[in-house]
Amino acid sequence: MTIYLDYNATTPVRPEVVDAMTPYFGVCFGNASSGHGLGREAKGALEEAREAVASALGARERESVVFTSGGTEANNLAIKGTAWAAWGRGRHIITSAVEHRAVLGACHALEAQGFEIVCLPVDADGLIDPERVKQSLRTDTALISFMHANNETGVVFPIAEIGRLAREREIIFHVDAVQTFGRLPVNVDALGVDLLTISGHKIYGPKGIGALYIRPGTKIAPQMHGGEQEFGVRAGTENVAAVVGLARAALLARESMPTENERLRTLRDRLEEGILCRIPGVRRNGDRDQRLPNTSNISFQGIRADSLMVALDLEGIAVSAGAACASGSPESSHVLRAMGRRPEIDGGGVRFSLGAGTTEVEIEHILELLPPLVERVRAATGQGGGQEYNAEHNP
Repeated sequence: MTIYLDYNATTPVRPEVVDAMTPYFGVCFGNASSGHGLGREAKGALEEAREAVASALGARERESVVFTSGGTEANNLAIKGTAWAAWGRGRHIITSAVEHRAVLGACHALEAQGFEIVCLPVDADGLIDPERVKQSLRTDTALISFMHANNETGVVFPIAEIGRLAREREIIFHVDAVQTFGRLPVNVDALGVDLLTISGHKIYGPKGIGALYIRPGTKIAPQMHGGEQEFGVRAGTENVAAVVGLARAALLARESMPTENERLRTLRDRLEEGILCRIPGVRRNGDRDQRLPNTSNISFQGIRADSLMVALDLEGIAVSAGAACASGSPESSHVLRAMGRRPEIDGGGVRFSLGAGTTEVEIEHILELLPPLVERVRAATGQGGGQEYNAEHNP
């Protein structure tokens, strides 16, 4: 039995999405910038998909959606593009210590170019305090950038509250919604955002496609040059097939969200409660309630996360030790360290992220397999864990 529990890393493409994309690899192969019939056909599909994505975001104008190659490019465009466009206003940027590497990397690049980056801390549950955000605002603050939900722990930030703070002070507010779009309701007006990032492959769409919502009137400096595609914001021939796939995946995700979230939450809670009850020396990472319904991040005392990940992989179970984008990095999770965890003592965090293919049978199989597996890995490393650890940190 092969069990996939790494849906926060990527998802399989739905058959309906493949069907929607297929014509644009063959008979409808035109360049959306061409003026002939095939080009106009591609352009029509492009704009129809743009309208669908804008609707999914609650955006009033389809022109507010700019397609990119994925979440990383969209985050870079949002952060660097806004920073350079707002150069005259100020060079102070606020973000958090637990952001995705695409956001932190873009901020570090700007820091090397003279911008001042403030990475706000989170509490032990991985939550950001809006009051701390408020206290950090300055007259020269040009941008606030936070994730909607953390990719490792699933913890959801109070974005709407922060959005109100940004709006009151007329500060540009960017949100990385890669993990929430298609999983939680995302409405750009309700959240109060000026910029919002989404990605196709997190919602059973194709890889290599994402989008950036840009509120009308928001100034942004292009980061790619060479054409006037995407309203002059992002040069390059549009990937029509992938754009169509993203739009179709977004529609399907919205339709299934209510029932699927409840199903995944039930399975996630069953998995998590079983682990906490059956295995000594384990700890949940992240707030119990304010998180995605499909995500559980658990530390196993005395075990490196990558060691347990490999052991599970050998049993046919795919999970993640941190973020997929950081795979191969010798560093421990920057997210867990920001939450005050000590991986060398507490154990690394293993992320179990459930999805459309997850079943109750799979969860029960993992709960039967995991306790003796953890015991073997601990024995191999000469480590152990105690029930006191569970009781103290998981009331």
